[in-house]
Amino acid sequence: MRARGRCWTFGDNIPTDRLVKTKYVVEPMEVIVQHVLEDLNPRFPVEVAAGDVVVAGKHFGQSSGRAIAVKALRATGIGCVVAETFARTFYRNAFEVGLPVLELPGVTDLVSDGDVLSVDVAAGLFRNETTGVQREVPPADAFLLDMLEAGGLIALAKARPELFADQVR
Repeated sequence: MRARGRCWTFGDNIPTDRLVKTKYVVEPMEVIVQHVLEDLNPRFPVEVAAGDVVVAGKHFGQSSGRAIAVKALRATGIGCVVAETFARTFYRNAFEVGLPVLELPGVTDLVSDGDVLSVDVAAGLFRNETTGVQREVPPADAFLLDMLEAGGLIALAKARPELFADQVR
């Protein structure tokens, strides 16, 4: 749930259809990741590295509730997404597939593309290593953090079936 890497900045109201274009959703993941966010930054799918941090403005992941968009972001190897706000379905999908996310109001004013960032999602800590700016926010709900730690909802259900025993009938 910790990430340290290059900052990739994106603006407000980024829909899931801009994360993964509709024409790619039926392709294998190894094809999809070659096109993630490409129309917003053609360098992203080519240069993104493990641990990098996507930073976005308000309402990141809006529109459709396609989990494939979240899965594709995770498959790029990014460490986490930090946004001023997330679309609620995207936010929940992120935890369910094991993609760390952190809501941090005003984050776009704290970063520039290419800065080195450190994020601890479980603690709600954000640090721009390039500028020294730090912020802290309340972490996500404990159950959501348990999902992240397990690697997603399915992994959590396999590891801790007792949590879901009353859900199966």
